[in-house]
Amino acid sequence: MKLILIFSALFGAALCLETFVGHQVLRIKIKNEEQVRKLQFLETLEHLKLDFWINPSTFSRPVDVRVPANSLQAVKVFLESHRIEYSILIKDLQAVLDREKQEMVASQQTERSSNTFNYGIYHSLSSIYEELDNLASEYSNVVSKLQIGQSYEKRPLYVLKFSTGGSNRPAIWIDAGIHSREWVTQASAMWIAKKLASDYGNDPSITSLLDKMDVFLLPVTNPDGYEFTHTTNRMWRKTRSKNAGSLCIGVDPNRNWDAGFGGSGASSNPCSETYHGPYANSEPEVEAIVNFVKNHGNIKAFISIHSYSQLLLYPYGYTTTPVPDVEELHQVAKEAVAALSSLHGTKYTYGSIISTIYQASGGTIDWTYNQGIKYSFTFELRDTGRYGFLLPASQIVPTAQETWLALKVIMRHALEHPY
Repeated sequence: MKLILIFSALFGAALCLETFVGHQVLRIKIKNEEQVRKLQFLETLEHLKLDFWINPSTFSRPVDVRVPANSLQAVKVFLESHRIEYSILIKDLQAVLDREKQEMVASQQTERSSNTFNYGIYHSLSSIYEELDNLASEYSNVVSKLQIGQSYEKRPLYVLKFSTGGSNRPAIWIDAGIHSREWVTQASAMWIAKKLASDYGNDPSITSLLDKMDVFLLPVTNPDGYEFTHTTNRMWRKTRSKNAGSLCIGVDPNRNWDAGFGGSGASSNPCSETYHGPYANSEPEVEAIVNFVKNHGNIKAFISIHSYSQLLLYPYGYTTTPVPDVEELHQVAKEAVAALSSLHGTKYTYGSIISTIYQASGGTIDWTYNQGIKYSFTFELRDTGRYGFLLPASQIVPTAQETWLALKVIMRHALEHPY
């Protein structure tokens, strides 16, 4: 056991990665509102350094939390003393991270020898950006690469535009990776990019779509955070901006939009994983998308891809007031989830953000809906917690394949129901 711990520490240190030896991910089963309040109190105890993967919000949903090794005893005593049930999802997080890194290294060596981009493995930011150029070159009849802005650390925000010509046509927007540790989202977005490009002229539904509409795809919405997950801390979620008056870095870019900004479901504490930032659109990554959407003016569907939990969500998150188009959005979500489940049997839940998961203010699709983009949806991809943010690479392609079927339903609906 000692040798394993030493190897883990050395392996991480050699790569300048933060190590998580002995960290556990607990799944907590909540039975009543009193237990929700107890867990929300636990969340405020900063000295425990807890990382809630699924936050305590309602007793209808389990809570997943990463607990550092030196906080395990205190947390388990707290839960047991309040008769709150829990189980261990991941016994030693570092062991899972080590396997992930070893698989990546082996896959990348194979990929280099074949000189092709493997859509079934996790890639570095530079590798993804290189493949965007390759796609724009290989499918130049339908794909072009745009830069819509840059991140806090001056990395370019690259969007692939899928278009057969014309100016300011009705458009569909897809983004992924706004939370940097959700690696299956960036990977799925790259698979989807290839599928969109290669299906034009081969799949009648995609051909007819791109003959009338444009699609914009941003595969890495938070490049600073994504780079940081590869070089320093695999579990990083936020942006990498500096916060005035605090040593804590970063803002949750999915709490930074001007839709109920600063309300419930976001934190004013810069050290929190859900810190909303000093003001709406403070993050250049968010501001770039806001400016793009406003300047374009003809985006009809906006789809943001997250992980995990296997959900398809529509607005609102910041208020219990249903959106005016709730019945139509619910029906579209139902059909999209049915299409998704038809491939591998993966079960998804669907509904409004606030009724399906929790209240969350300052979210992406609440803002886009309020901008008049009716078909605003958020995916939470695989899984339901067994691996959480550390989904094995073997599940990338199946995840992308099933998500693609749901996306086609939404895109087809947007095409056939102009407004």
